[in-house]
Amino acid sequence: MSKITLTIDDQVVEVEPGTTILDAARQVGVEIPTLCYHPDLSLHGSCRVCVVEDLNSHRLLASCAVPAGEGMKISTRSAKTRKARRMNVELLLANHPADCLGCDRSGSCELQELTYNLGISREAVERFAGEKRDLPLDTSGVALKRDPNKCILCGRCVRVCEEIQGLGALEFSGRGFDSIVTTAFDLPQSEVNCAKCGQCAAVCPVGAITEVSSLDQVWAALEDPAKHVVVQTAPTIQVSIGEEFGLQPGTVVTGKLIAALRRLGFQKVFSTEFSADLTILEEGNEFISRIQADKNLPHITSCCPGWVKYAEQNYADLLNHLSTAKSPQQMFSAITKTYYAEQAQLDPEDIFTVSIMPCTAKKFEAAREEHRDSGFQDTDAVLTTRELARMIKEAGIDFVNLAEDRYDQIMGETTGAATIFGTTGGVTEAALRTVKEVLTGESLSKLNLGVLGVREAEVEIAGRNYKVAVVSGLADAAQVLDMVRDGKCEYDWIEVMACPHGCVGGGGQPIPSTLEKKRKRAQGLASIDQTNTIRKSHENPDVLKLYEEYLGEPLGGKSHHLLHTSYRVR
Repeated sequence: MSKITLTIDDQVVEVEPGTTILDAARQVGVEIPTLCYHPDLSLHGSCRVCVVEDLNSHRLLASCAVPAGEGMKISTRSAKTRKARRMNVELLLANHPADCLGCDRSGSCELQELTYNLGISREAVERFAGEKRDLPLDTSGVALKRDPNKCILCGRCVRVCEEIQGLGALEFSGRGFDSIVTTAFDLPQSEVNCAKCGQCAAVCPVGAITEVSSLDQVWAALEDPAKHVVVQTAPTIQVSIGEEFGLQPGTVVTGKLIAALRRLGFQKVFSTEFSADLTILEEGNEFISRIQADKNLPHITSCCPGWVKYAEQNYADLLNHLSTAKSPQQMFSAITKTYYAEQAQLDPEDIFTVSIMPCTAKKFEAAREEHRDSGFQDTDAVLTTRELARMIKEAGIDFVNLAEDRYDQIMGETTGAATIFGTTGGVTEAALRTVKEVLTGESLSKLNLGVLGVREAEVEIAGRNYKVAVVSGLADAAQVLDMVRDGKCEYDWIEVMACPHGCVGGGGQPIPSTLEKKRKRAQGLASIDQTNTIRKSHENPDVLKLYEEYLGEPLGGKSHHLLHTSYRVR
């Protein structure tokens, strides 16, 4: 089919049929403001912030939803267009709380940015002043909180929960002024079928859905002279936190991250990659034992707490397929309050463990009753990437110009296999590097698994072909799990990550978290893996020392007690 020719702001452009006016404008370097639009979600066209004028008909068109037409003459900056955009935003502001200074999203709020870019004055907002909503906040959960008074009804959270996660935990309710986004039966968020993944918070353009902050708790621990505060950083933090300080996504800032944490007052700074290697040894050996016993296959990964919560609520009959291995976060915290406490001659009661995670579900995971195998709450506090960035800024630390530092020892060695945990397919490749070498002495060739949808690969180990699948996004995961439930699944191993692209696209990452940014973060992790001198978990000398001095062997008595868990039907 021939291309369509149209004119946008006096620039002629040719586009493929079906291309929206919004995308056509971007091809000639014209950026049209949007609000309800999100590139990863279905078209909604409700906010009308993206309107443009068709100069042939003088109609205003929603550029995000209307396809380009042959011979169109579009103006993105006519007086009629600009007036309409301002009016639409002013109407949103008239019903919006005026508490920008104290809002979690101040500085990264799309509505705030639009107000400035469109030149909307306080007087313009006040001309529509009237009754505002005064709805109760939902702060019932440990991971996410909702402020319906800030909701602008863009529908992004509803769409991501339905289309990407397949849960439908959020929905529209009411009509007109009474329209709101709420949960099923308007129940507290803690009582609905929610994975705590935080994708709703990641796509929300304002502060209507945000993570439950642990900053005050962490600051208090750092200022308590009786506390020995230990922090662990997830693999993806080193390639994403730089975005909060103006660096390009995927920029590796490991040394600066460590230095900033020391400046904040953490007594010991470690990488969760250490316990990711530990996870591989436990889960890899668990997979081998299942293969040999031909039991509980396919083996399904358990390192993603959003996925685990989803499975407990929606696929309870398949819980015996999940690995019993804890996530790297929980393994690290349990080892910190046992092995590390002994090595450092500390009372574990005085140790306060903090983890820096790209994920809001990690807050939920840390609070689970099952995770007290050290004799205490294993992980005391979880901060998202965004929370740590706020903490660094509050402390006045010049992140970009920090001299680089190194992780502390004892549990300081990491491998490339642990680094790639942070992106979809990384857990699978890391595990099979170890499984194949343990069983055959041969190295695994790179799997080259994709990142979106359901990806498959076959791996030959000791004369047998093993079929593995990698899936991110819970809606896609449901398709695979339904096959397992129906007995139609041919996979031996399934990796599930709740968030698209895995942890690089986690709900606690810097906003906005676009597809391109996720790809660059993944590329940053891959570069660390490729340059690491040790790329296999079973070759990590500190992990081997931990087994020799303390744990004994993978799947042994002490290992099983500290590093494995159980699940519950929800």
